[in-house]
Order: sequence, then C-alpha cells, then structure tokens
Amino acid sequence: MLNPVLDRELMTFLREKRTVAAACGLTILLALLVALRWPTEPQVAQSGTRPLQIFQLFTGGLLITLLLLFPVFPATSIVKEKQRGTLTLLLNSPLGPRRIYFGKLGAALGIALLFLVLSLPAAVACYSIGGISAVHDIGGVYGILLLTVLLCSTLGLLISSLAESLDASIRWTYSTVLTLSFLLLIPHYFFVGSSGWKGELVEWLRCLSPVAALMSLMGSGDVGARGVVTQINVPLRFTGLALVISVVAAIWTVLRLNHKIFDRSRAAGTMVDDQHLGIRLVRRVMFLVDPKRRSNLIPPFINPVMVKEFRCRRFGRLHWLLRLVAVCGVMSLALAILTTTQTISWDVPTIGGIMVLLQVALLVLLTPALTAGLIATERETGGWILLQSTGMSVYRIVWGKLLSVILTLALVLCATLPGYVIMVYIDPGQLDQVERVVICLVITAVFCMLLSAAVGALFRRTVSATVSAYTVLLLICGAPLLIWLGRGDPFGHEVVESALMFNPIAAAFSVIRMEGFRDYDLLPFNWWFMGITSIVSLVVLIGQTYRVSRPE
Repeated sequence: MLNPVLDRELMTFLREKRTVAAACGLTILLALLVALRWPTEPQVAQSGTRPLQIFQLFTGGLLITLLLLFPVFPATSIVKEKQRGTLTLLLNSPLGPRRIYFGKLGAALGIALLFLVLSLPAAVACYSIGGISAVHDIGGVYGILLLTVLLCSTLGLLISSLAESLDASIRWTYSTVLTLSFLLLIPHYFFVGSSGWKGELVEWLRCLSPVAALMSLMGSGDVGARGVVTQINVPLRFTGLALVISVVAAIWTVLRLNHKIFDRSRAAGTMVDDQHLGIRLVRRVMFLVDPKRRSNLIPPFINPVMVKEFRCRRFGRLHWLLRLVAVCGVMSLALAILTTTQTISWDVPTIGGIMVLLQVALLVLLTPALTAGLIATERETGGWILLQSTGMSVYRIVWGKLLSVILTLALVLCATLPGYVIMVYIDPGQLDQVERVVICLVITAVFCMLLSAAVGALFRRTVSATVSAYTVLLLICGAPLLIWLGRGDPFGHEVVESALMFNPIAAAFSVIRMEGFRDYDLLPFNWWFMGITSIVSLVVLIGQTYRVSRPE
C-alpha cells in the first residue's frame, strides 16, 4: 500500500539542507509578520479590527511565500526524471502511470503540508487575541491554501511533463501561477459593474485567483471596485474551478506518462534556398521573414553572442520577434481603447496605476526568465567552454548576452506607450507625470535585468539561478507593500515611506498619483537606489563571469 515514488521524493527533499533553511525562514517570517502588528496596549478593542488586521497580514504573507517557493517542486519533478533517464525505468516498472503520478503529487502536497503545519503556531497566536473564528476564518483560509497548493501542484506536474528542460518548466510554471494569482485580477478592475457576458467573464476570471478568494474571505474582496459591491461567493467559485482544473490537469498528465512522452518525431523539412526559383519567389512575397530560409552570415560589426542568443532562443528568432511586436501592438491598441473608454468612469491616475502595474508585472515575469540563465545555462550545458575557445573577451560576451535581453524588453515596454499618449491627450496636465513614469519603467527594466543576471551568475545550475532571481525580485517588489498595508497602525508615515523607497512599483504609483501613494515622496531616492544597485549588479556580473572564465 506504500508508494515508493512518494517515499523517495519526500525523503530526498527532507534530507536537503535547503529544506531546513526554508522551514526556519518561513517560521521566522510568519512570526515577524504577527509580531509587527501585535497589540502593545494591555487592552484590545472589542470590535476585533486589530486581530483581523493581524490575521490578514499573516495570511497574505503565507500565501505569497507559498506562491514564491512551492511551484519549483512540482515544476521539476517529471522533467528531471526525463533528463536523468530514470523516467524510463519508472515507466517500465510495475508501478504504472497512476501510481507514479500520485506518488509525485503526494510528495508535492506533503512538502506544502509541512510548510502549512509550520505556520499553525502563528495562526493560533492570531486566534488567541480573539475576534476571528476558528472554523470560518482559520479553517477557510487553510482550505483555500490547500486548494491553491493542489492547483499549483497539478499544473506544475502537467507543465513538467510537457517541458523539455528544467529552466523552461520553471519559467512556464511560475508564469502560469503568477498569471492566475495576480494578472487575472486586472480585467475585474477594468470592467467591474459591467453587465452581460463581459461582466460575467471578468467575474469568473477573478474567481480563478487564490488572492481574490482569500481577499473575499477576509472581507476585502471588493477593494478597488469603485464602490461596486458584488454578491458573488468568490471562495466557493474558486473551490469549484480549482478542483475542475486540477482534475483535468491530473488526467492529462497521467495520459502522458507512457512511452510516447519521449517521442519527438519531426519532419525533416526543406530549406527554401534548396527549392526552385518559383517557390522562393512565392515565399518571398507571402512571408516578410521566411523561417525556412538559411540565416545570413554574422557581419563583423555585430556581436556574435547576441546573434547566438537570438538564434538559440525560440522567441529570439526574427519571425518570432515580429510576432511579439504584433502582440505588443494589439496590447497597445487594447490599452489605448480601455484608457479612452474607462476614463469616463475612472480618474486618470487610477487608469495609469493599472497600466503601471501591468507593465511592472510583465517585467517581473519576463526578465528573470530571460536573464537568470545567461551564465548558469552555459556552465551547466558545457557551452561556456566553447565561448572561451572563441577568444572573445569577457566584456564582449556579457554585452552580447545583455543586448539580446535589452532588445526584447524594449518591445515589452513599448506595448503600453499608446495608452500613456491617450492619457496625455485626455488630460494634458499629466504630461510631466507620464514622462517620469516612463523613466521609472525604463530604470525598473534595467534594474530587473542586471539584478537577475547578477543573481543567476552566482549559480552553476539554471534551476537554482531562475528560482533565486524570481525570489529576489518578488521580495523587493512585494515585501515593502506588506509594510504599506500596515500604514497608520502600527507603522507610521516615515516607516512606510522608508520601506517604499526601495520599491519600483511604489515609486511609479507615487508619480502617477495613485490612490494610497500620493502622500509619499519616493523620488529621486528610488532612482538612486535602483541605479546604484544596477551598477553593483553589473560589477558582480562581470566579476563572476571573469572568475568562471579562468582555467580550472
């Protein structure tokens, strides 16, 4: 009745040193979150507002910690077996696909359950103050957290079975989890109160997010809804959607666990250059960039490392970049239309704040995926030895790799510029603020790129580099906002302002005069912080690259 896959996965995880470090770090973090808002007076208000604030901060910190640390375990579970060749042995064993899958799923859930158990003392401390219910509040919160863990586990295992490399699996898993958690909330704030299919659609999209379910359970589910109160039971809908998606993902993954998972049969194809003149002329007319043409030689004035990064990256080829430009153009048009229509019912700073949030979210999601493995992937796959044999200097190698990321991020930043143009057209007085917001976003892009590259260069494996880069960036962008949530009690104005000075999201919000950030003067200190950190990160990146380039 025991599952050997479950035993092996759990024992391997529990024997690692990072498990002890993560467990201790989580316990200390949750204890600090509760202690920061613990009542200092000998009496507690009977309204229960203070205990509820403490519990909200605790649950928010626990959810963010799970979303940051947990997805890496299911994301690497199956693809690691494929790369090591042990998945073939498992499939040929008497276990069968279902026992293999549920063994890995049980191990992922067991890891999450360990972290949830470690959080129980902090939850009991919140309950001891009074004002919260053991069944509705604590039981409901842990029920949503368990459903979130189940959803992340099944989606991570599915992506792990579809991916061909560890770094790709981690990137897609983190992107999927963060999209479900945060990006699906944006349409609700645009179209809240709309009638018909549009309003119903955004409500169902919002119910896919565990953040929305947790906020609704805590009584703040309609924050940012401009006074429109919805009567929808978000936790109940999230429960149903999470269970349905988890079951579908589980069935899909089990069906993939057979010998066909290793099949990668592809058509050999024919280069257009080898075909006759008529076909070449037709394809030249039909395709702006023909993906089946042979690439030209690299000119001497172009960095070959940049070209190598573009050609080896799937979305780096020219025809894929043109598709990215097309997607950015559609996003720009959509944001421009939303900016024009929704400004009638919203004020311009609110629209600008949503656009800033969308851009920063894209930067945080995309940048670590592009930059964290610039050096680590070369070291892990042995490509660094080939780069050393070319005779290029360390500076040229680093510049070529960064240049490939700069061009991609520039396209992403251009996606919402038409929305800012419409804002300035509607309210010309916003020109100075929009200029400063664009400067904030450019500095944020450089900051995210160099910091992720520097953190990733410290590791030899792509998985560790990617997870560390995501964790550092999300902590910088998310931790100060937890202090902002406690503004007024227990944190004063100066403490909150000091914390927000290190947050690029808060700096852009303060410039655009977003509600809740208007009273904080975060510039130019935030620019100095990101600038100095970017310079230090560049020095660390070059120094680490120079160190690993020396003969071993």
